[in-house]
Amino acid sequence: VQLQASGGGLVQAGGSLKLSCAAAGRAASSAHMGWFRQAPGKEREFVAAISWNGEATFYADSAEGRFTISRDNAHNTLYLQMSSLKPEDAAVYYCGALWGKPTARVLGIASKYSYWGPGTLVTVSS
Repeated sequence: VQLQASGGGLVQAGGSLKLSCAAAGRAASSAHMGWFRQAPGKEREFVAAISWNGEATFYADSAEGRFTISRDNAHNTLYLQMSSLKPEDAAVYYCGALWGKPTARVLGIASKYSYWGPGTLVTVSS
C-alpha cells in the first residue's frame, strides 16, 4: 500500500484546512487509517483514526471537537478536516495504515502502523 498526504499549507489561527491521503493498493480499503503529526523536536503524536469501514472514529483530546476524520473507500481516500486551528497544531501531518483488529489504544500508537506516506506541512500563523 502506498500513501500520499496532501492539503497542507499556511493558515491563520482560527482558520480551517482539509488534508487528504490517497491510498493505492489492493488492501487499502480494508486498512484502518490514522493521522499523526510531528512538530520539530517532538515525537510523532496521534491525531485521529478511523476504522476500515468508517464506522468508528477516534480522536486525541487535542483534536476532539475541532478535527473530523473521514474516508471514502470508493476512492481510497482519507480526510482530515481541521477547524479552529491553533499555532500549536502546526506540524508535519502523516497518514498511516494498519490491519487487523486493533483496539482504540493501539490505533493511537505510531509504531503499530505498517505503512506511512510522506507528510504534508501545516503552518498556523498567530
